[in-house]
Amino acid sequence: MEFELWWLLALPLTFALGWLASRLDLLQLRRDGGRRGEASLAYFRGLNFLLSEQQDKAIDAFIEAVTADPDTVDLHFALGNLFRRRGEYERAVRVHQNLLARADLPAADRQRAQVALAQDFFKAGLLDRAEATYTALTATAYQSEALAALLQIHERTREWPAAIDIAQRLERLGTGSWARQIAHYWCEIALRQRRDGDLVAALDALDKASAADPQAVRPWQLRALIAQQQGHPEQALAHLRQIAALRPDFTAIVAADIGRLYRETGQAEAGREWLRAQLQDSPAIELLDAVLALEDDPARRRRLSLQYLQAHKSLLAARRAVQQAAVSPADEGLRSAVEQAVDAALDNRQRYRCAACGFEARNHTWHCPACMGWDTYPPRRSEELSLITP
Repeated sequence: MEFELWWLLALPLTFALGWLASRLDLLQLRRDGGRRGEASLAYFRGLNFLLSEQQDKAIDAFIEAVTADPDTVDLHFALGNLFRRRGEYERAVRVHQNLLARADLPAADRQRAQVALAQDFFKAGLLDRAEATYTALTATAYQSEALAALLQIHERTREWPAAIDIAQRLERLGTGSWARQIAHYWCEIALRQRRDGDLVAALDALDKASAADPQAVRPWQLRALIAQQQGHPEQALAHLRQIAALRPDFTAIVAADIGRLYRETGQAEAGREWLRAQLQDSPAIELLDAVLALEDDPARRRRLSLQYLQAHKSLLAARRAVQQAAVSPADEGLRSAVEQAVDAALDNRQRYRCAACGFEARNHTWHCPACMGWDTYPPRRSEELSLITP
């Protein structure tokens, strides 16, 4: 009887304990739900501020959301990305490092946080730390993105052999052709070796550049420089003429050197005829200038300048025609005034413009300093872009 009585007393006690536990769980759920509700409201406020381009208020809202619900991963990513966009790289790094410190972070989110952290380091200019983080990501699903970022880092630090290796890996991954970039990397190596006085190694690097991209003209331009340095003007001339065979429009950027080499080798008349043929096929003011430099007859120079202006109506052509025009001493003031007026109109139009980003440069360059693109500058100034033959 005593056992049965204890058993009957235990039933209501167990029921009471269960009811109390359920009430405590419900209270905890309400508290958690309240925090999540506050986090959700703050999150949506942050999104609204972000869409309204009010980044300061968006950051405040996201910080509030993270405080209300510290376990929400997406809120951390949103906050870290906002810090990075505002240039607050140290705060962005802390946010993403805090994420990575969580032992319960899923593998996919961990890799995503590593990518974000690498971007923080890169934007902050901490290239060594960015390189280490991206290198660790090359064994993940973010391999292509990590390799592309590593390529940018090696370009900035001018580590050309490493850049070649990364570009070749990207090609093997099927991300497209990197032949043009690889050729330029070899050219950069050749320039460094030429400065160091190792011309044999420089020429070997240029051979590798041409092997990577047979249509590249820059290796031939550098071969000509080395040939001139070695005292072989005729060989240098042959290298520069190879550019006309590969890409005729790029003859313009070496036209002055070609004209000078023709004169140095005693072939002024042959050079004048060759350059005139190139001028006919690929008109450019640089080619006209090279022809005029080899022409000793003032009347022929005037005729050539006028013919070029009539065929290609540009301010650059007009300026050459005015310069070559025969005027009386009394009209010299008029010519000078016209030249000054044309120069003023040409001030912003005789620059080279990057075809990728539009950045302008006074001199032709192989690497755009703005978008970091290679071979993106056409061989014509803005004023004469329409003269490029397809």
